[in-house]
Amino acid sequence: MQRKLAIVTGASGGIGREIAKALAKEGYALALFYYKNEESALALLEEVKTLGAPKAAAYGCDLRDPEAVKNAVRRVQAELGKVSVLVNNAGIAQQKLFQDITDTEWRDMLGVNLDGAFYMTRAVLSDMLDVQSGRIINISSMWGEVGASCEVHYSASKAGIIGMTKALAKELAPSSITVNAVAPGAIETKMLTDWGEAVKQELEEEIPQGRVGQPQEIADAVAFLASEKAAYITGHVLSVNGGMVI
Repeated sequence: MQRKLAIVTGASGGIGREIAKALAKEGYALALFYYKNEESALALLEEVKTLGAPKAAAYGCDLRDPEAVKNAVRRVQAELGKVSVLVNNAGIAQQKLFQDITDTEWRDMLGVNLDGAFYMTRAVLSDMLDVQSGRIINISSMWGEVGASCEVHYSASKAGIIGMTKALAKELAPSSITVNAVAPGAIETKMLTDWGEAVKQELEEEIPQGRVGQPQEIADAVAFLASEKAAYITGHVLSVNGGMVI
């Protein structure tokens, strides 16, 4: 697969930022998608250029809106070229008792985490089909594999990502397009920090390796799946969780 252009959604967040940096070091041009945190996205834009990205641009987009996604991808194609790698990383999370989840919270969770991945993949797929080559990498979660108490809507959205990954992998394999997922465990991000030090310590006691993961470790997994070394891997869920879910 000729290495050209990668889109990373949720690029302004902790994991997305490291994914973008890892791909920049591999020489990818980058389209950095963000929702509200423009300042962080623009700072990352300058950083990836120094790390090896031959060209890069940032795009604000609400992934819950199919027209917004379509228009943003058209801008990417016009300004940067055909998309060869898509990393569906954008996501939100929430801890809440099932009976307290509102209709809006349910729709927002699935809208960002699952609908957004669908809209993005649909928008870029023609580029990959045209050249019979491509990589689609979806960021799921260990809770998409086994479910988490008080995170039913989050777990459902991430389980949906796994189902989409496996089904689409079968559909696109004849076109030499691979579709894989990375399922992070507890990772040192703002999302984890917001839960507090006590929650982090409880998690570390449950993790066989005795520590939470680092965003770079998710980025390394993504960079591998985007590479030629992973050309014969498709429909796989790569769990990066320190042994918490096996």
